[in-house]
Amino acid sequence: MRNFKEKFKLKLAENNYKFTRQRELIVETIVENENWHFNAEELFEAVKEKDSEIGMATIYRTLELLEKLDLIHTLDFNEESRVYELYIEEQHHHHLICKGCGKLVEFSDQGIEDFEKELEAKYDFCIDEHKLKFFGYCRECRDK
Repeated sequence: MRNFKEKFKLKLAENNYKFTRQRELIVETIVENENWHFNAEELFEAVKEKDSEIGMATIYRTLELLEKLDLIHTLDFNEESRVYELYIEEQHHHHLICKGCGKLVEFSDQGIEDFEKELEAKYDFCIDEHKLKFFGYCRECRDK
């Protein structure tokens, strides 16, 4: 994940943004929790433990910038909150989302990737992105 920080620095420079201490701390916090799906408030709480002077506005601005630079993705699972995750090209995956408790499960499936290739061939179409989300109920919520 160290290269993520370097990638961030490079993208900032390419787009004429400064690499500030606040941005560095926010990115480090995200990277420390690399398998973390987080919302802005959770990130704020984690960053605040390291530097109480960083405000919520800085968190939102940095998340916006990270998304603009294609370093994180917003996952819109429900209307109540936006959830973010690191965007790592080599780790394409999909999500199972529990409508009861909000639990997120990541999964990869070669069959879906093969299906994408079939669609491209069948329709002479170049797919450069897809997002697949399944909604339902986890075992714990079904057992309640």
